[in-house]
Amino acid sequence: MTEHEEHNKEEKIAETLHLNNNHHHSSSSDSDDDKKTTSSPPHTSSSSPVTSSFKSKVGRLFGRERPVHKVFGGGKPADVFLWRNKKISAGFLGGATAIWLLFEVVEYHLLTLLCHGLMIALAGLFLWSNASAFITKSTPHIPEVHIPEKPVLEFASALRNEINRAFAVLREIASGRDLKMFLLVIGGLWLMSILGGCCDFLTLFYIIVVVLHTVPVLYEKYEDQVDSFAEKALHELKKQYVVFDAKVLSKIPRGPLRDKKKA
Repeated sequence: MTEHEEHNKEEKIAETLHLNNNHHHSSSSDSDDDKKTTSSPPHTSSSSPVTSSFKSKVGRLFGRERPVHKVFGGGKPADVFLWRNKKISAGFLGGATAIWLLFEVVEYHLLTLLCHGLMIALAGLFLWSNASAFITKSTPHIPEVHIPEKPVLEFASALRNEINRAFAVLREIASGRDLKMFLLVIGGLWLMSILGGCCDFLTLFYIIVVVLHTVPVLYEKYEDQVDSFAEKALHELKKQYVVFDAKVLSKIPRGPLRDKKKA
């Protein structure tokens, strides 16, 4: 019995030591896992920093720093061009399309249209005013239309400022100080002359209206892709201009006045 009891005690001691060893290994592995999880930095998606860095690296078109809505003034005209109010934008574009169809497709004339419109309006109001006494209906309410002075003065002042700014730009170009601006303006005027030869003023005005109602809203939707492509194209144009300047512009003889200024 004594030997059997000692054998049982040895087995219990061995089982106890085995359990303690297992518990020690499991606790050490848990502590190692905790250390790994605490030492390793939390996994964060790198998509947002990459996107933000990509947006910061992309140069905006024409050096733009403000949103597209602010570039167009941030008021009702910007809302119309960017389709913030779809009913007004669609109505404006539809009206311009109807006017273009009347004058270009149907070959209606402006004076004829105004006269016919006034004739119909005056005849309808005249008949309504005289027939209201017989059909016991209320007379038409004809509002008093007058042009306020303040908006007209504000429009005239804004137009005057823009015209003066255009004259200042033209004077700066004509003075021969900026060759790049001179070439850009000449190219733009040449392109406008080609467009003017292909279509009349009304068609050109309608094209401008359609472009203003389509290009800004598409650009606002895909501005990152457009700005990236424009940046690459502008870089290529600058390289070509450097080559053109080295091969052609630098060989043009300069007048004595410009040489004296440089001296």
